[in-house]
Amino acid sequence: MELRHLRYLVATVDAGTVTAAAEQLHVAQPGVSAQLRQLERELGETLLERGPRAVVPTEAGRAVLPHARAALAAVEAARDAVAGLRGLLRGRVSVGMASSLPDTVLADPVGDFAAAHPAVEVTLREGTTDELVDELRAGRVDLAVIGLPGALPDGLTGHRLIEAELVAAVAADDELAGRSELTLPELVRRPVICLPRGHGLRTALDTAVAAQGLTARVRFESGSMSLLLRLAARGAGIAVVPAPALQAAAVRALDRPPVALPLRPAVRTRLHLVWRAGGPGGPAARALLEQLLER
Repeated sequence: MELRHLRYLVATVDAGTVTAAAEQLHVAQPGVSAQLRQLERELGETLLERGPRAVVPTEAGRAVLPHARAALAAVEAARDAVAGLRGLLRGRVSVGMASSLPDTVLADPVGDFAAAHPAVEVTLREGTTDELVDELRAGRVDLAVIGLPGALPDGLTGHRLIEAELVAAVAADDELAGRSELTLPELVRRPVICLPRGHGLRTALDTAVAAQGLTARVRFESGSMSLLLRLAARGAGIAVVPAPALQAAAVRALDRPPVALPLRPAVRTRLHLVWRAGGPGGPAARALLEQLLER
């Protein structure tokens, strides 16, 4: 068994197809397939089920994957340790960000870090809170900025960045615009515009509404906060967003920006910088974490 066998296995599972893995690895697709078959012959088990559209790990494959990832991580750690002795920060760091967040949340610090450490391969991945939590636990993401209404998920630790109250955004000419607040029973009587399920903000809303024995009628879903507010400004429904979202330049530039009404009872969500318990594994990820916490 050689490291490239394990690298090809992990890449194929993560990419979903042998072809996609070959592209990422910059090798020919037949070569990847041959190495995977060789690994399966050596172990005496089929590791991947090859479907018409994607490959998925078999039970044996799922058993091998954690060891394959650990072996590859150990090799990277050894290389990073030697580089550290030379005073050179190298390695890889993968950062996750909830797709609903403004670009400015991570663009500047991650961009500055990448520019200062050209030997570090920095990647950025967007997704929902649920997706990024899974990526963190699987070790495919080192750090992430996500929205969470409650406690941090098991196996993760983090630093709370902000806590924001959710508001109902209504069109300026809506009959509700002159109100000082909006109750949850009043909210669910109207079409709701919100983030898709899996986002921390949506979880906070669904939990608060369910606690009242109610269900929101979500008409429009989007990961773009500005799109949600544009729809609300046109009277397509009531957008539920964090209060600071209405201060964004794109929203203020609208001819008639929506009006924000506090929800009652209050609904809040929190923005966290999170990582696996025990800290990120590589020196590059630890250095980026330290820089983000300083900011």
